[in-house]
Amino acid sequence: MPLPKAIAFYLPQYHPIPENDAWWGKGFTEWRNVAKARSLFRHHYQPHLPADLGFYDLRLPEARQAQAELAQAFGIHGFCYYHYWFNGRRVLQRPFEDVLASGEPDFPFCLCWANENWTRRWDGSDDEILLEQIYSEQDDRDHLMSLLAAFRDPRYIRIEGKPLFLVYRTSALPQPARTAEIWRSIAHDHGLGDLYLVSVESKEEEINNPQSFGFDAAVEFQPCWPMLGTLPSQTPSLRETIKGIIKNESPGKKIHRVIDYEKVCQAALARPAPPYPRFPCVTPSWDNTARRRWGGIILQDGTPERYGHWLRQTVERLPDYGLPEPVVFINAWNEWAEGNHLEPDQRWGTRYLKETLAALSG
Repeated sequence: MPLPKAIAFYLPQYHPIPENDAWWGKGFTEWRNVAKARSLFRHHYQPHLPADLGFYDLRLPEARQAQAELAQAFGIHGFCYYHYWFNGRRVLQRPFEDVLASGEPDFPFCLCWANENWTRRWDGSDDEILLEQIYSEQDDRDHLMSLLAAFRDPRYIRIEGKPLFLVYRTSALPQPARTAEIWRSIAHDHGLGDLYLVSVESKEEEINNPQSFGFDAAVEFQPCWPMLGTLPSQTPSLRETIKGIIKNESPGKKIHRVIDYEKVCQAALARPAPPYPRFPCVTPSWDNTARRRWGGIILQDGTPERYGHWLRQTVERLPDYGLPEPVVFINAWNEWAEGNHLEPDQRWGTRYLKETLAALSG
């Protein structure tokens, strides 16, 4: 089998934009949530604070170059940038646009359309929509046209020679098969040949055979939220500790859930391969309480060694998945406010990256 390729999801949020200034306060970036996080119980690892790369600003080419050099040194094949498109309005686009325009860093990439409404979910107000997705065939055409330059870039990741494009919520598309048809037609008409379209299994309603609606494959999203619903929380004493803390701050609100990281690893490895191509995914950790005052999920007692075991086992099983190429996704490179990052932090340093390199190199 060829050497596996690891693609890490990448959040381009770490720079101020007018929208976030208006909604969350002048100069807001994800770092504000990261820095204010606090430990909620004994042995709860918060805050996650960056080490080697510091509190970077993604407007700086030096920061983007340092990220790519670090990822490449530890075996990461490329980044999958989250891409935000709202009927022609692009948000958080500057880092990727600068990468595309400058040709630097010379590091592979692909895109994932994060096609969710933006709401005030971070402060508990799911019903207040800040930016809404509105779909149409014309928007499908405009969207794909806007991506042609990226797809033509020699750094763009391809599967079977086709540009790899992910959609986070295909179930939100009114007619996903029609969207796929439009996109493929435009790509063909502009000399790109075909696309390799992938549906992200981010929610329970997303777990479907993607070939039934014109996509080529799926990618597992970890943590897999439907799978977590079958797992027990940690010990009762730990649940009671969290409940007491959160109840005092936010009466009547849903408390944070705490789940053993090792159980998540075991459940993921026990999942049978589906009857369609699905790229596997692993996560080094997860804790989104930096973003959420209630209703968060904490994967407790994760370590670099446990993550490394999960990734090694996943890589060894790649031949069983019926994939066109041996690709595994990692969630994520830099989701700091979800406690979910390969970038070095002040607790573990580069140990997660070292485990990644060891697993990928066999």
